[in-house]
Parts: sequence; structure tokens; C-alpha cells
Amino acid sequence: MRKILVIASVMVVVAIGIAGFLAYKVFGPSVENPDEKFLYIPTGAAYSQLKDSLRDGGFVKDFYFFDKVASYLDLQTNLKPGKYKVNNGMSVYHLVKKLRGGQQETINLVITKIRLREDLAKRIGRVFELDSATAMAFLSNNDSLKKFDVDTVNVLTDVFPDTYTYYWAADMNTIFKKLHNERNKFWNEERLAKAKALGLTPEEVYVMASIVEEETNKQEDKGKIASVYMNRLKKGMPLGADPTVKYAMKDFGLTRILFSHLQTPSPYNTYRNKGLPPGPICTPSRKTIEAVLDAPETDYLFFVARADFSGYSDFASNFTQHQQFARAYRKALDSLVRERAKNK
Repeated sequence: MRKILVIASVMVVVAIGIAGFLAYKVFGPSVENPDEKFLYIPTGAAYSQLKDSLRDGGFVKDFYFFDKVASYLDLQTNLKPGKYKVNNGMSVYHLVKKLRGGQQETINLVITKIRLREDLAKRIGRVFELDSATAMAFLSNNDSLKKFDVDTVNVLTDVFPDTYTYYWAADMNTIFKKLHNERNKFWNEERLAKAKALGLTPEEVYVMASIVEEETNKQEDKGKIASVYMNRLKKGMPLGADPTVKYAMKDFGLTRILFSHLQTPSPYNTYRNKGLPPGPICTPSRKTIEAVLDAPETDYLFFVARADFSGYSDFASNFTQHQQFARAYRKALDSLVRERAKNK
């Protein structure tokens, strides 16, 4: 009898040991990620591809228990694409549960000042699963953009510099829908009324703001520069905005606009064409758009950079006064160029 009890006790201990071992393998800290790498599961990935990624990344080395838990939680048929944070020392059970539940990390699309659709496509391609070519194809397709009331010319009027949060596997429709919704939030009744009072549509205000954005970094001058352009519009004068020439030439490194540059044939060249260009030349900040909407009423028709190189501008209501300011600036600029050449 005693022998039977001993054998039974041994069997219980062994069973407890086996159960403990199995529990440790399933619930213990068996996942490795000391370098804090992320796990990426592409859209349409098969379970075998997931295992390859886990193996190649060094997250999981033995898949016996991973497969058992994955089968129990039905991960194979519920694999959700995305970017996942894998904690060093987490258990197989919690990793499988996380993947099964699609508990993925978000990514940020940071938009600052961009000038071209290609710039936006490249930025999207750097942070999302989809590549820049796919993004560009969407941004270049009027059928894709029609639902957002924009086309390939004015598509950037839906893009406001900001930080936007998404999931890594988001498609272009999802990405652009959020941009469009943020645009609609900005254009509330008050701002729409201000645009109407200026005789401009929201898109035209955005285009105007894109020019102002390129003209100056000084917030104090933005409203006055906008007033210059609006006065020129009212008088039927060409806007004559240097940044539109740079855009027409696609040469954004130009520091000095020459007479030959003004002859560039393009609908964006506001020296050759009256009115606003057909689309924005960059993505202006909300502050710049507000500066256009709140532009003061002035009689200014001209402005030029100040001769002190402070970044501010001198404004004039007549050409004679403007020439005086312009000559002073050119003289200061020529002097600066000579001084730099002398010190080389």
C-alpha cells in the first residue's frame, strides 16, 4: 500500500512539473526583443509568413507552443496586418492574443510645408505599408479624388500641415479621407463667411495663402502681403508673385528672380497670367490661411524685402515709393554679395 502511495505521489509531482513546464512555455517570458524592434505584418500575409517574420526578427525561436496557442486562438484565419509592438519577455500566449486581436501600434504622418503631389506621395510611402508609387497613382487619378471634391490640380487644398495618426496598413482612401475631414473641420461657418466677404472660395484663399507662405516667414507681414495681392486682383493687375515663378520652373532653390525667369510659360507664372494660379504652390500653415482671411484693408500694391535683411518687407501704394524701397534693397544685396566674395 505504501509503495502505491509513493508511486502516486511521484506521479502527481511529475504531473505538476509537466503542467508547470507547459504553463511556463505558454505563459512565461519566452518572447525575445531586446532591441525593441517592431513586427510588421503585411496585408494578405499568410500564417507561414508571420512565422518567418517572427523567426527572422529573433522574436520566437521555438514554434511548437506558438503553433498550439495560435491554433487554439484561431490566429491563422484572423491575422490582421499592421505594425505591432513586441515586448521583450512577453509570453507566447500574450503575443498570439495581441496579434489575434489586432492590437497594433499607430503611426504618424507628419506634414509640414510641401509643394508637389510627389512630395506628399513620398512622405506617405516612407511611413505606410503602401509605396510612394501607389500613393502617387491615387493623387494623380481624378476618379479617385472625385469623392473628395478635388482634382489633380487642387488636390493639395485638402492638405493642412499637421500630424495625422493612422495604422500602418491604411490604404490611400483612408489616408486621404482623414486629410479631407480635417480640411472640412477647418472651414467652419465663420471662416467660410470671411472667405465669401473677400470674394474668394475656400480653395482660392488656400491658393492665396500658399503664395503668402512662400513670400515670408514673418507672421506680422502675412496679412499685409495678402492685402497687396487682393488689391492687385481687384484692379485686374497680374499678381507678379516671385514664388509662382519658382513653382513654374520647379526650381525652389532660386534666390534671385531674373527677367529671363519671368518669361517661363506656365499657368502658375503670375507675371504672365492674371489672377490666381490654378492650384496652390505649397501647403500653407493654418496661421497663414488665417492671416489671409483677416487681411487688413490697405491701399498697398507693392512690397519688397527690407534693406536691413530682417526678413520683414516694406510696403508701398505707388510705384515711385516702391522703387525707392527696391533700390535700397538691391544696393544692400549687391553690397552683401561683394563683401562675401571678398571674404572667400
